[in-house]
Amino acid sequence: MDELTLVARGQLEQARQSPHGRAARLLLHLNMLRQTLIALTQGSVLGEHDAPHAASVLVLSGSVQISTESGGMVSLAAGELAEVPQERHDLMALADSVVLLTTVTGV
Repeated sequence: MDELTLVARGQLEQARQSPHGRAARLLLHLNMLRQTLIALTQGSVLGEHDAPHAASVLVLSGSVQISTESGGMVSLAAGELAEVPQERHDLMALADSVVLLTTVTGV
């Protein structure tokens, strides 16, 4: 089992113990580039927030839904990668899930 899988399992366990049903761990912070592992239990939501300059989300396990302020919606399952919308959005776990969020915070 690789290190990322072990870290993901650990984060999901922390999320299951959290009253908010989520846990996050910064894996990489290199200048403007950040990669964060986020675990969410089924039904947990990362509330509406602004988008960074550029970002993608890769679902490592489970399934999630990204909903935008303008009514757009995309559902992603394990192994799927998507660009994070460039507008206010939220992220909801449709099942216990772990995602890898990659962001560029400036140019």
